[in-house]
Formats: sequence, structure tokens, C-alpha cells
Amino acid sequence: MQLKESGEMYLETIYVLSQRKGFVRSIDVGEEMGYSKPSVSRAVGILRDGGYITVAHDGGLHLTEAGLEVAQRTYERHTVLSEFFIRLGVDEETATNDACKIEHVISSSTFAALKKYLNEQMK
Repeated sequence: MQLKESGEMYLETIYVLSQRKGFVRSIDVGEEMGYSKPSVSRAVGILRDGGYITVAHDGGLHLTEAGLEVAQRTYERHTVLSEFFIRLGVDEETATNDACKIEHVISSSTFAALKKYLNEQMK
């Protein structure tokens, strides 16, 4: 199943919340993303059916190996792009918002080149 941008955003949010809080429920995701319960419920069902998350009996959301891979990749792109834009002089809010949009469409080769460039600049 090919994920759309919204699916990647949900997985990234579950990942970030799990790092921050440990235990993540649908309501936590909705609050973090500003989405309604029905929207989150629908997305959770799609992600579960796609094999990206599991839902425990206590309502806890857990990333599968496939979900974790997508979430970590998306989060890495977000953080690297945000840092890059901030270094260019973009204010933090704009940099973060722009990174959030670009993280879903940037090619793997372009991202790898950007990451390599940033690593070389930090030396």
C-alpha cells in the first residue's frame, strides 16, 4: 500500500508522541494534529489495515516495523530540512512549516545530497 502525505503525517505524529510520552492513543494524535475523532479513527483504520500500526486492547497505538520505517524517514527529513532552512536565515516557524510540506515530496537522492552537504558544513 502506497501511503499518501496524510498517512505519513499520522505515522510521524505517532512516532513523535511515542518518543515524548511512551503511550499513544488516538485522542493524543487528534489533539496533536488538531483533527477530529472521526478523522483520526478513519486514518487509524487505514493505517492498521495497511500494516503500519497495531491497536492494542487498551487503545494504545504501536508502529509496526513498516510504520516505524516510514515514520523515522519522514521525521528525519522534517528535522534536517527545518535545520537547513533555519541556517539559511528562515525564521523557525516558516522553516518548520515549509519542511513539513517538502518532506513528503523530496526525492531520496536529493535528500541524501542535502544531508551530505549539511554534514560537510558542520565539520
